[in-house]
Amino acid sequence: MADRTTSSTTIDAGRADVMAVIADFPAYPDWAGSIKSAEVLSTGEDGRPRTVRFMLDAAMISDTYTLSYTWQGDDAVSWQVAEPGKMVSDLRGSYRLADRGSGTDVTYELTVDLSVPMIGMIKRKAEKVIVDTALKGLKKRVEGR
Repeated sequence: MADRTTSSTTIDAGRADVMAVIADFPAYPDWAGSIKSAEVLSTGEDGRPRTVRFMLDAAMISDTYTLSYTWQGDDAVSWQVAEPGKMVSDLRGSYRLADRGSGTDVTYELTVDLSVPMIGMIKRKAEKVIVDTALKGLKKRVEGR
């Protein structure tokens, strides 16, 4: 498994409010940077999405792929590729949430593997940009509700 890119932030809201934004995939194009669309294909017994098809348009990567999600209440969610795209061969990640005073610490981990060759340093930098953009967008979205 490739190295993961990890970053964290603190959001001024409870875990349930943060997780509600994370689980609202159709709204991702409004705040999640390069995500152009996110379509929920199936949901679990808990009502949360299980599989989601994404359309990504980021600088050098434009692709459509499907992710499978595993939810752990309002504590964490993890995902992995269920159907790879033409460029995205593997994508795994997670959000982990922990109470911090009146807010929530959010840690985002991400690993992306592409079917096209890319220098490791460039790939890690792209992962870091994706992670940092997602955390900033999530924070702004949750705190702006």
